[in-house]
Amino acid sequence: LAAGLIGLGCAVLGRTDAQPSRRAPLALAALVAAAGILDIASAVTPELANRVRLIEGVAPNAVPGLASALIVPTGLALIVLARGLRRQRRRAWQLTVALVLVAAVLHILKGLDYEEATVSIALALALVARRHDFEGSGDPATRMELGLRAVVYTVSIFAYGTAALWINRIEADRPYTIGFALRETTTALVGLNPRGSAHLAGPFGEWFPLSVFLLGVTGGLWLLAGWLAPWRYLCDRREHEQLLVRTLVDKHGTDTLSPFVLRSDKSYFFSPDGRAFLAYKVVACVAVVSGDPIGDPDAIESLLPAFQGFAHERDWRVAVLGAGERCLPLYGRNGLRALYHGDEGVIDVAAFSLEGRPVRKVRQSVHRLERAGYSAAFVLAGDVDGALAAELAEVAAEWRGPQPRRGFTMEFDSLFDVGGSDALFVIGRDASGAVAGFFHLAVSRAGQALSLSSMPRLRTTPNGFNEWLVAETVGWARQNGFERVSLNFSPFAAVLAPNGELSASQRVQRKVLHQLKGTFQLDNLLAFNRKFFPQWQKRYVVFERFADLPRVGIAGLAAEGYLPLVGQRQ
Repeated sequence: LAAGLIGLGCAVLGRTDAQPSRRAPLALAALVAAAGILDIASAVTPELANRVRLIEGVAPNAVPGLASALIVPTGLALIVLARGLRRQRRRAWQLTVALVLVAAVLHILKGLDYEEATVSIALALALVARRHDFEGSGDPATRMELGLRAVVYTVSIFAYGTAALWINRIEADRPYTIGFALRETTTALVGLNPRGSAHLAGPFGEWFPLSVFLLGVTGGLWLLAGWLAPWRYLCDRREHEQLLVRTLVDKHGTDTLSPFVLRSDKSYFFSPDGRAFLAYKVVACVAVVSGDPIGDPDAIESLLPAFQGFAHERDWRVAVLGAGERCLPLYGRNGLRALYHGDEGVIDVAAFSLEGRPVRKVRQSVHRLERAGYSAAFVLAGDVDGALAAELAEVAAEWRGPQPRRGFTMEFDSLFDVGGSDALFVIGRDASGAVAGFFHLAVSRAGQALSLSSMPRLRTTPNGFNEWLVAETVGWARQNGFERVSLNFSPFAAVLAPNGELSASQRVQRKVLHQLKGTFQLDNLLAFNRKFFPQWQKRYVVFERFADLPRVGIAGLAAEGYLPLVGQRQ
């Protein structure tokens, strides 16, 4: 004991400038989990008789049994805490140090198990020595909620105990008082009589104390898991931040995906000087960044590591959807990896033409729609009046049907939330003047580009309607000084290309993707884009570790609306 206290003092008073380590938390987490298993195993195995007699000679008779009962939930709690230690949570470290010291005392009291106690003390010393590795703060918003949960759960246990005891005493025709019920419930809750109560007769006296104790253990583990949970994400958009975002997008948003950061479901993280930002949303504990950071290049250089620190403090992983090739070196310098995700088809407005054999199908569609009396109108979002808005909303609702609205990186979340000159409607009307369909496009002034957000239409529109509207959009873009028109994103276009040279693994990937084409319209999007002979801009998913890929994939699909993980409340 003296050696342990000396070692603990040295650990506490040791160097305070130790550098954090990635491996130490993993190793300590594994050791803590092993210690938890050891605690449980020690509790369920018989004690040595000679040691028990020594304890009984100096401690009340109830102490060994109480210590044996308490060591089990202590071991379970250590197993739960191991995950928090692996994630370098400060709260997990604080509770673990306290519990391993408690476990050391319990091992001594339950049967003079000094071997297990020594392991616990040594583990406490290691944890204190590596305390600088555990700096991740917990969510302050959970304190009030968990306190309320603890009160409600404790009241519920006592309500259960008093009600069960009242029913039992009535059936047994025995006297009942609230004081008696509270004492029995409290005694059972702290584990003083898990094998039965001498004050309760029959089978009830055997199972009631155990049931209360198990309820207490379950509630404690539930509260512990909530205390160690990652920060909850709240989409907080302040008016001055939105104004700054619009200013930065107008000045630096040269990427075709830049305007989509204006969606209402994205939060913003700014550089300290406010000259750069990125847009993100947290899904399944992954901070999903929408496209590349926007702003001054010098400010972007420091923005990404600052955001990584911000996310890791909250126990979120970081991923980027729709990353462009231009920023891949930046991601690499910050320890991130990139995985090819697909290609964005971008029409060069100056080079596009309806002349020539390769585009004859598009040309035929244009002529067919023109002969049928179809006409196109171009309206900026800020110029849409109430009557037109109602028509557009009706067409969009009919086209979408019961399906949820999808998109995150490359689509607006509403037709009319983004107004002014930030969005453009290209409206196709039939011969009677009714709206048959339309394109909703994001406007990138800095990049001189239009980016297609959605393309709803009536089911009765003739074949070639979308091709005709693309040609009309390119014509308007040419007249108004735009250089690029971005079409649909084609996931895994290089893998799905009919004549592409593929490796064996890519051929397997292609077969899997063809099985998913009905859900994600992979080949349909690629075939549509190829009609216009666009330039292909590769897009990537950027992530931190290969082990994160499954979680990043789920979070990305949920953010885009393909998995029901993101509710209306969030």
